[in-house]
Amino acid sequence: MKLYYAADTCSLSPHIVLRELAIAFELVKVDNRSKLTADGHDFRSINPKGYVAALELDDGQILTEGPAIVQYLADLKPESKLAPPAGSWERVRLQEWLNFITSEIHAGSALLFNTSLPDNVLTIFREKLFRRFDYLQTSLTDKAFLMGTSFGVADAYLYTVLGWCKFFNIELARWPALVAYRTRISARPAVQAALLSEASQ
Repeated sequence: MKLYYAADTCSLSPHIVLRELAIAFELVKVDNRSKLTADGHDFRSINPKGYVAALELDDGQILTEGPAIVQYLADLKPESKLAPPAGSWERVRLQEWLNFITSEIHAGSALLFNTSLPDNVLTIFREKLFRRFDYLQTSLTDKAFLMGTSFGVADAYLYTVLGWCKFFNIELARWPALVAYRTRISARPAVQAALLSEASQ
């Protein structure tokens, strides 16, 4: 199994999940500008969309899109409880969270990377993102993780995209539940291992 990744991108989420599950995998770095892999291949021949993450299975199939990848991985080891069983109401709630993170936090943050946008437009996008942070603050005030008391794949994803705030000079101190949440997740051995591995590539 191979995970195609780039540092400081959403591919950190499936990377964390792979390490949480103790699944053997090869980490393949992708240059986001040249679209070349570390071993010289054109990444677009692996994922024609041109962006990470992509998971190459042992039979050669390629799976893309982080929320799909993390659910696939969690289902390989259901005993890990990183995702509720397929078909359960709790699994629908997980998909609700994954969709919210994708459309509101991931996509909302990604807009801020576009420095060609006028300041007044960027301000509008930041204020919308902050309203989503307000919602997360309320949601996480009385629970440790998005789905309750245990870490799951949605947490790997939210942790990843919240990490981008450093690029936009957004201080999370305004949302203390989010600061505490990121601190809890940062301390996990799988998260530390993923971050260290990506930093050393």
